[in-house]
Amino acid sequence: MPNSSNTERLSHRSRPQPPSWLHWLDTCSSTNTWAIEHLATLQHGDVVFTPRQTAGRGQHGRIWHSPKGVLTASFILENIPVVQLPAVSLGAGLAVIDAVEALLPPLQGMLQLKWSNDVLFKGRKLAGILCEASANRKMGRVVVGIGLNCHVDFEQAGLTDRAIGQAISLHHVSTTVPDTLLLIERLRHHLLHIAGLLQAAQPDSLSHSGLKAFLPALRRRDALQGQDIIVVLQGEHIAGKAVGISDRGYLLLQLPDSEVRSFVSGHILWQQRECRSSD
Repeated sequence: MPNSSNTERLSHRSRPQPPSWLHWLDTCSSTNTWAIEHLATLQHGDVVFTPRQTAGRGQHGRIWHSPKGVLTASFILENIPVVQLPAVSLGAGLAVIDAVEALLPPLQGMLQLKWSNDVLFKGRKLAGILCEASANRKMGRVVVGIGLNCHVDFEQAGLTDRAIGQAISLHHVSTTVPDTLLLIERLRHHLLHIAGLLQAAQPDSLSHSGLKAFLPALRRRDALQGQDIIVVLQGEHIAGKAVGISDRGYLLLQLPDSEVRSFVSGHILWQQRECRSSD
């Protein structure tokens, strides 16, 4: 494990000895930021976790609030073909769904993915994902940041209604909440599976995309399918009806004139209420 100051790591008296792939920090500003700063010393499958994140970052420059009870961790994935990088966030969303539902069978079939980086329970945000990549010409390394609301008292955390938004915590929907280390292990397991599918794809060919292996699951879990939404992209607001996910992982939006446009990125708003993205 990379060297770290005594203030960053929990003492061995406070926790069991972690597995070699787990970098457990007492506190840090952002697990993604820490992982990026130490990327040269991290390997495929390594995980950076903290029980106290003080300055989480989210999509499109927003703040990711991390009160007590949010599982905040960053997972390192290597050797991802550059053409597959847009699929990582979608695959990570499925990994969160699979991990949670495997550990909490009563929730099976109840979680959905809001393209491209939120996991929802009955329309309310349970988890958010932030993927940050570094790449050469053909291959990339990805830091997959996951914030999963496990046992969060939003009112006690002092968050405003706007900050809370449509968030929900696992303890609101399940009588039990899995142990933190067990959750991390399951998330890692499913993320490594997704990475393996993407790594098996041909680096220069979208026609042999690893995304195709989990595209049917993505479409079954698509929370936006058939919904009236607004895509905010570079200051432009584009309204339409979400009509699915393309075989490249792009959001498909049917405009009022019936034209269908595809989007590789963008902030999503419900036309009736804001759908807060992964932060």
